Amino acid sequence: MCGIVGIAGTRDVAPVLMEALRRLEYRGYDSAGIATLVDGVIERRRASGKLNKLDVVLKQTPLAGHTGIGHTRWATHGTPTEANAHPHSTARVAIVHNGIIENFRELKAELVAKGHSFESQTDSEVAAHLVSQYLDDGLAPGEAAKTAVARLTGAYSIAMIFKGHEGLLVGARKGSPLALGFGETESYLGSDAFALAPFTNRVAYLEEGDVAVIQGIDVAIFDAAGRPANREIKITTASAAIVEKAGHSHFMAKEIHEQPVVIGHTLAHYLDPAGPSVRRLGVGLRPALASATRLTISACGTAYYAGMVGKYWFEKLARLAVEIDVASELRYRDPVYPEHGAALFITQSGETADTLAALRDAKAQGQTTIAIVNVPESSIAREADINLPTYAGPEIGVASTKAFTCQLAALASFAIAAGVARGHLTAEDEKSLCASLLETPRHIAELLKQEAQIKAVAEKVAKARDVLYLGRGPSYPLALEGALKLKEISYIHAEGYAAGEMKHGPIALIEEDVPIIVIAPHDQYFEKTISNMQEVMARGGKVLLISDAKGVHMAGKTWASITVPTTNAFITPLLYAVPVQLLAYFAALARGTDVDQPRNLAKSVTVE
Repeated sequence: MCGIVGIAGTRDVAPVLMEALRRLEYRGYDSAGIATLVDGVIERRRASGKLNKLDVVLKQTPLAGHTGIGHTRWATHGTPTEANAHPHSTARVAIVHNGIIENFRELKAELVAKGHSFESQTDSEVAAHLVSQYLDDGLAPGEAAKTAVARLTGAYSIAMIFKGHEGLLVGARKGSPLALGFGETESYLGSDAFALAPFTNRVAYLEEGDVAVIQGIDVAIFDAAGRPANREIKITTASAAIVEKAGHSHFMAKEIHEQPVVIGHTLAHYLDPAGPSVRRLGVGLRPALASATRLTISACGTAYYAGMVGKYWFEKLARLAVEIDVASELRYRDPVYPEHGAALFITQSGETADTLAALRDAKAQGQTTIAIVNVPESSIAREADINLPTYAGPEIGVASTKAFTCQLAALASFAIAAGVARGHLTAEDEKSLCASLLETPRHIAELLKQEAQIKAVAEKVAKARDVLYLGRGPSYPLALEGALKLKEISYIHAEGYAAGEMKHGPIALIEEDVPIIVIAPHDQYFEKTISNMQEVMARGGKVLLISDAKGVHMAGKTWASITVPTTNAFITPLLYAVPVQLLAYFAALARGTDVDQPRNLAKSVTVE
């Protein structure tokens, strides 16, 4: 959600800022802009829509200057117009801002009373005028910035440039991430290391309340109390190479096809194939699992559904009591955390605002915090007591695919380790389950060969206005995930239900033109799920059954079916995720929607 880049440079930075903004497109945005200092004066170029529109503006009216900031905006306050696009500016300062300023109305009223006039509908513009007011009051730029941000409530990462101050960048962070990049002759600010990767691999992360004052290659950092602070410079692993589609039409298609490889990388981190056994977990995790009285799982969106699958695994394999809630609700309901409890947070970006806030709350209440995260330099990875990485690599498509299955791979490994640590799995159990997990990449590669068949079915599904997904046990979260994928990128209304709940209300929705997608591996839940499927078919519903060969045969005639390789029931969530991803992808293609950047959505949600 939104992207920031800033450069205190030695060259014309507008083209370089554009390059960095293109690397941030995956975060989701609906307008963009750049501001630089031209002979000491602030000049801006902005445009609504995608970066190619800003590129047109820059070609028509080029922008010089060695110091600049750029931004991709995902609208919160105010529609995605040029006037609401960042950077926001007064004659003395230009700012770009991620997050939400919750007290902007009070500040705006105060500033209007002092003679300030506003051009936009945004909360962000208030920050520019507030800094400008302190400059008018005689404060130096760095002090004006520190004084202004201290008055902001909410979440923010902000980068600023100042009239007449070449080479000066000021950054501030509270709640929303901001990274510093250190070059040989330049310094940088960015939303994440991925944006800064073409310029430097030497990165430091601002902490809560920090303000950084950058003058060329000299950097001074101040903490929330205004005291000088040192932040560790790390060598980031973010690739400087622009991520390509590798011959695929969309990033989502590429990322679906990468799953055998990236799941293999994730499993290689956790499993010893010689055992096979779980070999590597975070320091202190096994003792924490052995003594845990309860595991609280929290996440958002697709990661939450991965956590739901994990709940089944932890309770079955480790007999560990699990509570799960979406992160946006967990801390607001004032949860009761047990003594010796553990709390697990799952996120692709590691910057999801709701998840980060929930982690901090659990940590403050004495829980051992554990993170499953795809970005090792992220806030959640750094703040959790124990970090369990995934190795999905950069995921550019907004609708998560490979990050989801890598989260499942990490959760499965984690659940096996919990079962062993708590004495509920024998060495033979561990060996059998790990052997099944290690087969997952091969089975997914086989499943991807059915792409043409799945595409044909998806094109029929694409004609529907409403679609229902059904599943039991670990397949219930997959039903929810399938529905989410379909609505995210095809804009078809879709809902997922526990199969046994159909007769408690949703069965009233059954009509001939409503496809019912039933996820039913031949496992302990199969017979019950098929009974629910028959109830749907008896009322005229057209069923698309996703099962293995035995399940498809036993279920009898359906409208359509997709056959998944026969495996140990333990790993079916990883396999059955793939056909629901492909169904959504091909349905979206048939409807002509923007698969990689669906409307209104952002990849990294850094506001609550």
